[in-house]
Amino acid sequence: MSILAWIIVGLIAGWLAKLIVPGPEPGGVIMTLIIGIIGACIGGWIWNLMGQQGANGVNIGSIIIAVIGSVILLFIWKAATGRRATY
Repeated sequence: MSILAWIIVGLIAGWLAKLIVPGPEPGGVIMTLIIGIIGACIGGWIWNLMGQQGANGVNIGSIIIAVIGSVILLFIWKAATGRRATY
């Protein structure tokens, strides 16, 4: 997949994941891109573990896989950086 395709899929996936996951979201456009690209890697890894062929390019399959990975990433992020009580 080309760098441009990674950026496009990353932006779309990060934005959709931020809409799906409730609560305040980290960062702006750059963070959305990073969440989407890392989410695409996570989603692709999970997809390959399930024995499926990877999706290439900018298409609905690659976006869905990337959104699933991005949502997982955001839930992990929120669990790790959630509000902690100070004593």
